[in-house]
Amino acid sequence: MKSSAIQQKSKILVVDDIPVNIQLMQTYLSSVGYETVVARNGEEALVQVKDHQPDLLLLDVMMPKMDGFETCRLLKSNQETRYIPVIMVTALNEIEDKIKGIEAGADDFITKPFNKLELLARVKSLLRMKNLHDQLQDKIKQLEEAKERLRELAVTDGLTSLYNYRYFKEFLAQELRRAERHHTNVSVVMIDIDFFKNYNDAYGHLAGDEVLRILARLMRENIRSIDLAARYGGEEFALVLPETNKSAARFVANKIKKLVEEFKFRNEETQPNGKLTVSMGVATYPGDGKVMEDLINRADQWLYQAKAGGRNRVVDE
Repeated sequence: MKSSAIQQKSKILVVDDIPVNIQLMQTYLSSVGYETVVARNGEEALVQVKDHQPDLLLLDVMMPKMDGFETCRLLKSNQETRYIPVIMVTALNEIEDKIKGIEAGADDFITKPFNKLELLARVKSLLRMKNLHDQLQDKIKQLEEAKERLRELAVTDGLTSLYNYRYFKEFLAQELRRAERHHTNVSVVMIDIDFFKNYNDAYGHLAGDEVLRILARLMRENIRSIDLAARYGGEEFALVLPETNKSAARFVANKIKKLVEEFKFRNEETQPNGKLTVSMGVATYPGDGKVMEDLINRADQWLYQAKAGGRNRVVDE
């Protein structure tokens, strides 16, 4: 970014208890396009920083109530303000005072009476560094957001926006370990759309995809935040219900079955049952299986029993 652009956008907080010093610094800074805000002591400076979010502080050392060292120390100890550059303005030229300023977190010093060109050069240099820091932070944020999007894509089914088979197994394994530690239940519900192939063959994949998306939404909107809904594959879905016993899991399954049964899907009247419906199998840890494969297999067995028994039903034993 060009220096003129930095100047146009930069806001500088001038902190001094002597009006003539404030006026002089404001005149110098305004002459090259900087916006200025004023504070007359350290306490007021902290308020102005919060209200105006300046890009740099010109901070006088000798002030009543709270001196520049303490003001700088407080700014640099706050996560939200620690990266705002601070130039300490002082009539003191002792090395001990500069060391004290460095320990407080000051980024640079200028000694009174200061030269206009020196002041502007130091301000410009620190603003350039802050601009680079801000750009770096933006890039880091963009990378983190991209990383999160990639992570979501890796565990999400593209059609339904539910979790995919891979994440379903990871989540279930995690919840089974937790249940073993805390002696709680975990239930798995396997769900299959009845006669879905008939519907797909009759009305095409676009219509079939819409049914899958609707079913996914009905599940997502009717489970708890701690539960997981996943597309297991094709027209088959799965729920993982942590801290849920067989009776509670059966209730959830029947609720979703009824919601599907009551939903008016397009062209569903041509289905063998006159409606689009689902069949479900419910298995619960530890009674139906203590390892993931056994639990899934048991839920699958009961799912197929539900289909063999006439479909549009929940089987859990």
